[in-house]
Amino acid sequence: MQRLSQRSLLALAHQNGTKISSKLNSFSTQVETHNNTSVAREISSFLKQETQVAAQEISRILRQSNWSSVLEASFDIRNKLSPQVVWTIIDQYNQVNDIKRLNYFFHWSIIRIAEPQLLDSFSFLAVNLCNAGLFGPAFGVLELMIKIETLSACVVFENVYKMFVRIKGCDVLVFDILIDCYKKTGRLGDACVVFMEVRGMGSVPSLRCCNDLSKNLLKKNKMRLFWKVYNEMVEAKIDFDVYTYTNLVSALCKVGDYKGAREVLLRMGEKGCDPNTFIYNTVIEGMCRLGAINEAIELKLVMREKGLVPNGFTYVKLINQLCRENKLDEAKLMSEEMLKMGLKPDSFCHNIADGFLHSACPKEVWRENDEKRLYDINKHHAHVMLLVGVCKAGDMTKATEIYKEMISIGFNLNPETYCLLIKGYCKEHNVAKALELLDHMTEKNLIPSPVAYNAVINELCLCKNYHGVHALVGKMISSGLMLDAVTYKALIAVYAAEDRTLDSRRALEEMMKNGFLPDSFSYNHVINCFCKAGKMAEASPYVFEMVEKGLTPNAVTFGAFICGYGKAGNMSEADRFFQYMLDHGILPNNATCTVLITGHFKAGNLMEAYSTFKTIIGLQVLPDIQTCTTFINGLLTNGRLKEAIGIWNELKGMGFSPDMFTYSSIITGFCRQGKVNEAFKYLDEMYSEGVEPNHFIYNSLIDGLCKCGQVTRARKLFDSISEKGLAPDNVIYSTMIDGYCKSQYLSEAFLLFDEMPSKGIQPDSFVYNAVIGGCCRNHKFDKAMDVLNKMKQMGFANKFSFNILIDAFNKLGKLDEAIKLVQEMLSMQIVPDRVTYSTLIDGHCRARKIEVAYQLFLQMEKKNMQPDIVAYTSLMHGYNKLGYTSEVFSMFKKLVACRIEPDEVTYNVLLDAYCKDFNFVEASRLHKKMLRYGMRINANVYASLLRILCRMDNFSDALLLLDEMKGQKLSLNVTNCSTIIHKLYLESKKDEATRFLEKMISLKWLPKKTSISHLMERLTKESNCDDDNSSIKQIA
Repeated sequence: MQRLSQRSLLALAHQNGTKISSKLNSFSTQVETHNNTSVAREISSFLKQETQVAAQEISRILRQSNWSSVLEASFDIRNKLSPQVVWTIIDQYNQVNDIKRLNYFFHWSIIRIAEPQLLDSFSFLAVNLCNAGLFGPAFGVLELMIKIETLSACVVFENVYKMFVRIKGCDVLVFDILIDCYKKTGRLGDACVVFMEVRGMGSVPSLRCCNDLSKNLLKKNKMRLFWKVYNEMVEAKIDFDVYTYTNLVSALCKVGDYKGAREVLLRMGEKGCDPNTFIYNTVIEGMCRLGAINEAIELKLVMREKGLVPNGFTYVKLINQLCRENKLDEAKLMSEEMLKMGLKPDSFCHNIADGFLHSACPKEVWRENDEKRLYDINKHHAHVMLLVGVCKAGDMTKATEIYKEMISIGFNLNPETYCLLIKGYCKEHNVAKALELLDHMTEKNLIPSPVAYNAVINELCLCKNYHGVHALVGKMISSGLMLDAVTYKALIAVYAAEDRTLDSRRALEEMMKNGFLPDSFSYNHVINCFCKAGKMAEASPYVFEMVEKGLTPNAVTFGAFICGYGKAGNMSEADRFFQYMLDHGILPNNATCTVLITGHFKAGNLMEAYSTFKTIIGLQVLPDIQTCTTFINGLLTNGRLKEAIGIWNELKGMGFSPDMFTYSSIITGFCRQGKVNEAFKYLDEMYSEGVEPNHFIYNSLIDGLCKCGQVTRARKLFDSISEKGLAPDNVIYSTMIDGYCKSQYLSEAFLLFDEMPSKGIQPDSFVYNAVIGGCCRNHKFDKAMDVLNKMKQMGFANKFSFNILIDAFNKLGKLDEAIKLVQEMLSMQIVPDRVTYSTLIDGHCRARKIEVAYQLFLQMEKKNMQPDIVAYTSLMHGYNKLGYTSEVFSMFKKLVACRIEPDEVTYNVLLDAYCKDFNFVEASRLHKKMLRYGMRINANVYASLLRILCRMDNFSDALLLLDEMKGQKLSLNVTNCSTIIHKLYLESKKDEATRFLEKMISLKWLPKKTSISHLMERLTKESNCDDDNSSIKQIA
């Protein structure tokens, strides 16, 4: 019989979203003794009990006004969240007794649980929200429900219907809202499925819902479904209203049956529903579309007989069709009739002018004689109509001519005409001309409309002229104009761009207070603003607010949180939002992917960065050039050249075209690893692909060549740069000079240094410092001082210049010269930094002036200059050389307390000190730790370990240590070998001494014919041999 393993138990518990407690762990050890049925029953019972406890605890918190902050602050409680727990809380509605709060909690929990919520949770909330008259929130819940990809419309309906039956006194409008949800998301087929299911349960959606669904089916040209819905409405004996008939005549016109549409108009009166102007216009529009212009004109006459007055829309449709059929005389008569009816052409000139311009060449229309021919009625109106036409055609040059002509004639333009021109200029991105017109309106005591202001404001936003936006908004307010939704939307975007979190929040709240519903665009700006400021907790509520208002958070919304958490280094939260996006079918944009990958690399999470990039590739969306370059550069920065090349080849196979920055990353990566020849292959590839290298790439190659000792080849590349149309800059000169200096070509370095001014390039501090460094490495201190003095004269001298010389003097033991340089720094008001102090400490430790070194260390602390690892290690090494091991351990403890990460040199000094102190336990522990971390142990420290093992008579481990050294490619020098064997011999351990001698000979550390007597003679001849000091000198 199969048994449920512990692993299966954990998987089941995880699936149910509950955290495994210690009680469950102990229970799992007994599982193997039960059969499948009993185990499943016990697990089910346990999980049900755990779920109930968690639900009661959270319900108690939900009764508090500050429930959100309490839940956010409690990681343990949030960790108990699961779809089952959420459903239990919702099902026990009476414990919270606040459907609005329960809905808010439901949305709050969605983005905190990776698994989808249970269907019952959605249905229960939707039905109860409708019962409470909260139709907007109900819509939001059902919209989320239908976005679960695996659910068909039938399954959704059945679940909602189940709750509808279960809960007494339900409002049937919940099904209207479900239909509306499908309709809003464009899933009209599913909306019709729900419609038919509602009919199947013996009910019928509201007339509003039926009309709206029919209207949308018409818009999408889904005529089969339209007639299906229409027939159900007829069968249900619904009393049609004017909107139903309007949809019907529109459908008949769509299928070309304008006669049937006209019959409907006649039947409407018989049904007691008199057709209005709108429905007549619908039929007239359909007739015009079908080319039945005569029937359309006849229907216009019928309208008048019925006592209805044709409006501008009627005339515009007729005039446009007459123009299309080139019946310009009839169109002219129709326009005269429109004017005689008292209809102002200003209101409809856009369409009329469009009709004339459609039928004739615009240039002919613009002629003055044609203008008189077409519009002899009113010259002012003619100008306005033509102005509308040319603005619509996008010819603002001609529009400007017409505008100037109208001004010269003495016409007074109204605000609508100005608005037309302003919008035209904004479309051409001519914001200066638009602003000029706004000023002209002010001079004429005309108040621009919000539409005119908004056109300019939006254009200023595109130009990132935020000062101009604030100025225009101020003018609107001072003119007594109310800001509308478009203005608020732009204002929120500007505040967000300026990182003004409080102002963006205030604008959003003011927008809602004045009755305007913010869209996702506005919410995203506010969320992004708070996330950029690192205020993630303040950004979160706006996501729930969006969902409550029926808005859907998108890639921009979640991308803001990912960027915020990523920049803050909280990659676990960034990953959680990223995973939520993927689970809900939301594709991240490239900016989000780049930030996420960069964050993982900065945190040292190479595998997570790699996994993220592979996930993006798996979405069948090719990342953009910036994302790919970021990932490749991250791999290279972490020394993963092989992986970077693999990704490079994979991307190229997918159609990826590297740019200069991508090539720069890959070339620099090869150069850093000393594979310069490989780097040059990619340089050749750049040329063949038509990608021109920049200064940075050339500098990387020159630096790589110099570091590989190929200075001559580097100089050839340096000289060839000018042939490529580029001139070497300060950085390239500095690299080449530094390469010469490090390769002992000081004279060539100075030739380049002297050449720079003649090329119009003034050496900067980096170049001067490279020369000083080269002089110091070649022991040309007089020249180094000359260069430093020249820097002082030119005002270039800085602490880096002094530090190079101070370090050189310290290494040679010339502490007096180093101190003089420090004093000179102070006299020039250049403050010694951490490097200066650490260098001096190291120099004094080398000179065994440990007290002076320690005083310098204390000075650093007194100046709030945190000593670095160099300062600590130098002091530890100094104390260790003098045999003060307790001080070594004390300094190490202080180092760790200051949260400074010890490096390889530090651990070598510490290990040697443990050996000197004969603390084998700590020495052994540290030895293993260093090997585990891949740190190299110095040969002389190995010698110390050998001595302590031999002293403990642990010869087997000592011999193994010799093999370990061989594996590390290390060896003991003759002196160390002689000392170990000599000591064993003196302690009458002749057999062990012989074994060590044979081992060292086999390792080729000693000549084959070496004997113990030879080693004894060697040691006797070495007078004043201080073995300990000799071995420690090489530690650092």
